[in-house]
Amino acid sequence: MNETKLSRFVKEQRKLYHLTQVDLSEKSGVGLRFVRDLEQGKPTLRIDKVNQVLELFGAELSPVKKERSEV
Repeated sequence: MNETKLSRFVKEQRKLYHLTQVDLSEKSGVGLRFVRDLEQGKPTLRIDKVNQVLELFGAELSPVKKERSEV
């Protein structure tokens, strides 16, 4: 799995708030395995669960316009 902006953000926020992965899973209501997968950049995760975690940090997933390169 590859580190992504999302995985990096979650890990940085968790450390900023001095939370362990166990703490984060308990406070957000998702499983420890999910937190680990999220922080490791697993490419297939449930958006609703990702938002449960992000809610603790005052964030949420949302669409972002992607720039297209002209070929």
